[in-house]
Amino acid sequence: MKIHFIGIGGIGISGLAKYMRFSGHEVSGSDMKETHITQRLIDRGITVHIGHDASNIPEGCDLVIHSAIIRPTNSEIVEAHRRGIEVLHRRDALLRILSEKKVYAVCGAHGKSTTTAILAAIMDGSAIIGAESKGFGSNVRYDGSTDIMLFEADESDGSFLNSNPYCSIVTNAEPEHMEYYNYNIDEFHSAYRRFVEMAPVRVINAEDPFMATLECDALRLYPSVDITNITYTLIDDEPYTRFHLKGFGEFEVWGFGEHIAMDAALAIMAAAQTMSIASIRVRLLNFRGIKKRFDVIFKGSDRVIIDDYAHHPTEIKATMQSLKTYTELKGFERIVAIWQPHKYSRTIDNLDAFVECFEGCDTLIILPVWAASEEPREIDFEGRFAGYNLIMADKLHREGDTIQVIVADEVVKTYDKNVIVGFGAGDLTYQLRGTK
Repeated sequence: MKIHFIGIGGIGISGLAKYMRFSGHEVSGSDMKETHITQRLIDRGITVHIGHDASNIPEGCDLVIHSAIIRPTNSEIVEAHRRGIEVLHRRDALLRILSEKKVYAVCGAHGKSTTTAILAAIMDGSAIIGAESKGFGSNVRYDGSTDIMLFEADESDGSFLNSNPYCSIVTNAEPEHMEYYNYNIDEFHSAYRRFVEMAPVRVINAEDPFMATLECDALRLYPSVDITNITYTLIDDEPYTRFHLKGFGEFEVWGFGEHIAMDAALAIMAAAQTMSIASIRVRLLNFRGIKKRFDVIFKGSDRVIIDDYAHHPTEIKATMQSLKTYTELKGFERIVAIWQPHKYSRTIDNLDAFVECFEGCDTLIILPVWAASEEPREIDFEGRFAGYNLIMADKLHREGDTIQVIVADEVVKTYDKNVIVGFGAGDLTYQLRGTK
């Protein structure tokens, strides 16, 4: 087929585009701006147009797939309908793409990318992840020799219900993206219940308050009881967590934190249905982390710069705990936290938790909210975060191996020592890396 993707620069839809290209289809796409993701797609032989225009739809196009943020008035959508080309939302396209796969689908408000990447390190098969695995340098791995698909399922737009799960894996069901569920907790929980019950094999974090209420047959992980003897170490200056998993033995996984041990435990339990524990233990060491999750982008004797995708207070709190361990083992004294709030709605809905989750940082730098197409709303950051050593900044600048803080086009502070970490799902990653 000849398939065109609108919004192809998004991490989720770019994964589908790559997978369809690997599967033998002719793929093109468009996005509003050029990024390293669009460049990676071009490197793989995919035609990418920057900017949306009716002329981007190729001659003979069979199918158009678009991301969640693309509106019906988009010029390419309009053109596709005019020409009688089938148009599918990303979530609806999943029904077709995954229909004949044996899908290990991982869902949850937090940890689903890491858990999926760990599962991909352990198991053979194709993989589509909402982040780039450092193990294979992409968010997609293609294996045409098997029907196994290791897939990060997204609850934000209900698309996890279209993932055709053979094995449903749930890290947690903390309320998130409630705007999609009309701020109705029963509707939200019902979707998670359906996702779990769709699959013949189920692996769940049974200490999650909602997951604990499910009565269906499932492999249940009780992290506080089943995961013991957690220790942390640096191996070749890389972070590792060692832990004992009840009934399975000792394991070692890249990363720091109880949340990393839990993500690994869920992946181990899912893989153990078809693999030996000895093989799982060895293959787990193939996991090297994922891009933008505790991602050390510069490492020196007196400083490190870390890029972290955490944009919810639960995630930030977990990463801050890992940072404290890392700082202690490395012999650093301070943590400089840089936060780019993601969405006005998320920030306001969770403001009390955001105020608390940065505990332990020496300095907190807050950048402008990454709106993600939302209308601006008033938030009293200076008042609510007054308990921190706070800097309200406009942007960052990477100068060599240092981070400069910019206010009104002036450099007000340069950080060149200790642990410097950025939190956010917007363009902060490019500011930290000094790339576009």
